[in-house]
Amino acid sequence: MGRESAAGEEKGGRGEGEALEAGSRAEPLQAAISSGAAASARPILDMMPEGAFSRTSMIRCESLTKTYRSGGRELTVLNGITFELEARGFLAIVGPSGSGKSTLLALLAGLDRATGGRVWLDGQDLGPLTEDERARLRAAKVGFVFQSFHLIPTLTARENIQVPLELRGQDREARARAEELLARVGLADRGHHYPAQLSGGEQQRVALARAFSHRPRILFADEPTGNLDAATGANVIALMDELNRELGTTLVLVTHDPDLASRARRMLRLLDGRIVSDTAAPAARTAEARA
Repeated sequence: MGRESAAGEEKGGRGEGEALEAGSRAEPLQAAISSGAAASARPILDMMPEGAFSRTSMIRCESLTKTYRSGGRELTVLNGITFELEARGFLAIVGPSGSGKSTLLALLAGLDRATGGRVWLDGQDLGPLTEDERARLRAAKVGFVFQSFHLIPTLTARENIQVPLELRGQDREARARAEELLARVGLADRGHHYPAQLSGGEQQRVALARAFSHRPRILFADEPTGNLDAATGANVIALMDELNRELGTTLVLVTHDPDLASRARRMLRLLDGRIVSDTAAPAARTAEARA
């Protein structure tokens, strides 16, 4: 993949402008990466959910609800969300702004706590966990890609990718792993450049490489193409899909763009905090038809 021109690539504004959704995250986005990784040296609790649970499931949520108090009244952002996602799956969560997409992602990733219902992540019930325990779980199993890249400006592209591994005490393999991933995302000759010297598409590819650096079991992507033009955004999603298939990482994508969502193998549509459809995405239906 060649280098994109920085001109015309960036576009302003967030696709999820709703204040409630933006405020639903319990931790700053960059802290979700660094605090969890720093805590990873301590053991992860091995608490399995009660009752039947599919051993192939990466995510399971039951009757998930999230409410807020605003202006003296209660606002329901999510209401009765129930679904299960298999390991290695690729799910797109779609819907209009304010429908609850980013709130749902924050709950699934353990960045926020539900008002009601339960969430299991790779067999781990998130409800009983403390914030520190959730951070350790994310450090061990979760990767994040966000709309605004969240690269550290004083570090080069390669050094940004090394950060999660170094925080986990894996200094010896950090550089080699970073260089391997830079080559994989088409930036082998850009590792010594700082974020300000990279185009928007290049920065997002660095962020994607960083997210995969510790080989996460699941990757959450919140509007990852929101600051990119259509062509560059499509390239980033294609790369995420390739890594999902090659590495077996479960992928959950939040987007308001139906064209990008169609690359997923399953599409969950939200409206007013409820699931209104849960279907195979167009790409998955086409593949099934060919088979």
